[in-house]
Amino acid sequence: MKVGVVSFPGSLDDRDAARAVRLAGYEAVMLWHGDDDLRGCDAVVLPGGFSYGDYLRCGAIARFAPVMTSVIARAKEGLPVLGICNGFQILCESHLLPGALIRNDHRKFVCRDQELVVENTSTAWTSGYETGQHIVIPLKNGEGGFVADDDTLDRLEGEGRVVVRYVGDNPNGSYRGVGGVTNERGNVVGLMPHPEHAVEELTGPSTDGLAFFTSLLQSVVNA
Repeated sequence: MKVGVVSFPGSLDDRDAARAVRLAGYEAVMLWHGDDDLRGCDAVVLPGGFSYGDYLRCGAIARFAPVMTSVIARAKEGLPVLGICNGFQILCESHLLPGALIRNDHRKFVCRDQELVVENTSTAWTSGYETGQHIVIPLKNGEGGFVADDDTLDRLEGEGRVVVRYVGDNPNGSYRGVGGVTNERGNVVGLMPHPEHAVEELTGPSTDGLAFFTSLLQSVVNA
């Protein structure tokens, strides 16, 4: 099984994401932002970082990269796509996910181990968790506040499309404590915390993030 990891100018967690993919037992394929060929990948990860220097808005330029033409088209056909931090921002800018990410309400960059509760385990990326399970993975962002209008938030909650929610103090001012969401089909997931940084005991703070990647095999088998 081949999982593509996209490298944009300014990506800094692409290698970490590729390592998590390999630890989950898949072949990691590095995809270049300027190439629209997904190279036969069965899923795609959009990693964290500062694509194109976060000019205009985070993810606003990356959304128009040649590789995203293919990612958007294939995602609409059911290709599993995971957006982490900057990748989440890109997915929102691409309209594959609702809402937007804005500057943290306290105007400071946050970097800490973050407790989350998993609320949706039916997506391509979360089936390895239990509903209501609490996990701890790193969070690091300056523009991680998830915002949407009340109708959109009500719909996301009513349809069970909130994937993870922050536990305890809201770290960035995200509306209703939302840390990650999914599309209606469940193949596209975006979240601000970094599961790829919680896949080994050596680097910690846990291995709670690994199931985001190991969940993928079952979803593809059942597709």
